[in-house]
Amino acid sequence: MNYLELLRLISPEAVIVITALALLGLQFITPRARDFCFPKAALGIVAAILCVKFVLPANATLCGGMIVITPLTSLFKIIILLLAFFTVLLARDNSFTRHPCEYLAIILFATVGLMLLVGSQELLMIFIGLELTGLSLYILTAFNKSDILAVEAGLKYFLFGSTASAFTLFGISLIYGMCGSTGLEEISHRFSTESAQPLLIAGVVMTLAGFAFKIAAAPFHLWAADTYQVAPIPSAAFIASGSKVASFFVLGNILLVGFRSADGAMWQRFDPAWFPLVAIVAALSIIVGNVVALAQRNLRRLLAYSAVAHAGYTLLGLLATGAEGFAATLFYTTIYAFTLVGAFGVIALVRRETGGDDIANFTGLVKRSPLLAACMGIFLLSLAGLPPFAGFFGKFYLFTAILHSGESHAGRFLVTIALAGSLVSLYYYLSVLRVIFVDQSPEEAKTPAIQMDAIQRITLAILGLAIVILGIFPDLLAALITNALG
Repeated sequence: MNYLELLRLISPEAVIVITALALLGLQFITPRARDFCFPKAALGIVAAILCVKFVLPANATLCGGMIVITPLTSLFKIIILLLAFFTVLLARDNSFTRHPCEYLAIILFATVGLMLLVGSQELLMIFIGLELTGLSLYILTAFNKSDILAVEAGLKYFLFGSTASAFTLFGISLIYGMCGSTGLEEISHRFSTESAQPLLIAGVVMTLAGFAFKIAAAPFHLWAADTYQVAPIPSAAFIASGSKVASFFVLGNILLVGFRSADGAMWQRFDPAWFPLVAIVAALSIIVGNVVALAQRNLRRLLAYSAVAHAGYTLLGLLATGAEGFAATLFYTTIYAFTLVGAFGVIALVRRETGGDDIANFTGLVKRSPLLAACMGIFLLSLAGLPPFAGFFGKFYLFTAILHSGESHAGRFLVTIALAGSLVSLYYYLSVLRVIFVDQSPEEAKTPAIQMDAIQRITLAILGLAIVILGIFPDLLAALITNALG
């Protein structure tokens, strides 16, 4: 393969890297770099989306799975780029830093890592993508050096993440030692004959533990609350959205391709020996996330613990059979990601005006900004899983997939836990909505309306409208995912 063909296959990633490097150099060229960096970052992301759409071939495999291009990987590269685009728009309110060009460049480097995660079926390339993403997210968390709590959260995130990376790398080394390959297809061919080996079991458990950290599943979730609460809001939004989408995508690849039952089919239920392990993590995440969220008084911290519960819900799709379960997982995590970006966008504007993001800061929001109140109502009701919003169909899709799987008794038990968790979550989501729409602050008459520019209004309106439309017409996204899975 010549270098031009190689460049064609990695053109979206190349465009993002070039844009990030241009942003780093922009501040040395013009003193007005702050005015140009956001349009430049947004244009770079749009150019990368166009490359995915019009430059990449429909199917290609490079270097034994190091780079894999399929309709599914192309679709999720576009989704990750869209999440990065909305994060860049959210970061326009950059009062937390005097270096917006560097901040946006790190967001773009994290985006490249996520794209590598999505576009590979080789464990070493997946690990490189994890590390590129992880290092970028650690910096994004602690980027506001004037906030000692953000620096502390970044250090905690780094320490937890480094430990998780060590587990992942050690697990990959054991898998390679037992299977003789780091390619998921080759691992799947040898998995059934070697599945009883203790070292292979240890390798799989370590690898899954590393990914459980990335998706903030219990008991590997202790980093999430501090990171969500004190990181700059665009950083928290990207960690909660783009990172989750790519992590669930690659976790599904590993379980359903690398560790699948050896019957020759592409998307099969992973080896039954791993069902109890993943089921326990899913159930524990749902219980811990929802129970602890009840006690939260800070909205970002509440969203962090609800993210733990949502990780448990999403894992149900991976426990289901084959393509249906994986499609449900991808649909739900995509809906969740765009919902979280919108919710953090509202939080950013409220924090700018009130100086805080406790639930009390949202008192009487409907009087100060009907648009923000309506958007936050859509996002929270979708997270709660109520119709006619996209979150309802996402949960319905997940629960149906696990009930249709071969593990009928375990599936019913997990769906029962998930339904109970959803009822608990309804309480704390509605408590926030009561503060927004019903409660009134004594100082409400003196509180000015929340100011927004046109781009902020349009961005939030698009995200809110998308959640409503995908709730009414879920096939607009579900059919794309299903068809891409083939």
